[in-house]
Amino acid sequence: MNPLNHVAIIMDGNGRWGLKHKNSRNAGHKAGLNTVEKIIEETIKQKINFLTLYAFSTENWKRPQKEVNYLFRLLENFLINRIDELNKKNIRLKIIGTKNFSLKLNKLLNLSEKKTSKNNKLQINLALNYGSKSELIHAFKSLSKNKQKINENNLTKYLQTKNIPDPDLLIRTGNTKRLSNFLLWQLAYSEIFFEKKLWPEFNQKDYSKIIKNYRLIKRNFGNI
Repeated sequence: MNPLNHVAIIMDGNGRWGLKHKNSRNAGHKAGLNTVEKIIEETIKQKINFLTLYAFSTENWKRPQKEVNYLFRLLENFLINRIDELNKKNIRLKIIGTKNFSLKLNKLLNLSEKKTSKNNKLQINLALNYGSKSELIHAFKSLSKNKQKINENNLTKYLQTKNIPDPDLLIRTGNTKRLSNFLLWQLAYSEIFFEKKLWPEFNQKDYSKIIKNYRLIKRNFGNI
């Protein structure tokens, strides 16, 4: 059976679920947060060490301002109300992406990272204002500035995921089959599962089934 150390998830379909069931995209984002908590629980149960969640991309700024503001309020409330619980569960929170938010949200993110920095049961990497293309451009510029040889090892040192193993498994919900500028370098050898269910519909049983299927895949990495 394949070892599973790191799962990455593109949580797609909140807005569509909200419009379908509540006539509100924001209602979908709120429901999606409940799914996040369930998936965190199952990740711990499965003894997986890293979970990376694509929460807000650099392209998501194009959405209506009211929706963007609501997303950030949801995140603020989650950090205020749940960070102590995550800390008690020995969960570490790390932000990948550019912290270009309000002073309040930036402060909450920094405090949450600091409070949980020594935890080691599960590391949740929350991708916020993250875009893989800009991450790679920054990494190459850093290599050039420091006059370092361009190779895999040196490039990895300048990625926002440095010291984090590459994902073994990527799951994207919402019946959409693309990577959407997410971890383009890091997903080179990841197994990818596209799930038809929208994110608020995705549950622990679905997650567990994908993990079971992943463990049974024959992974060759270029070999026979």
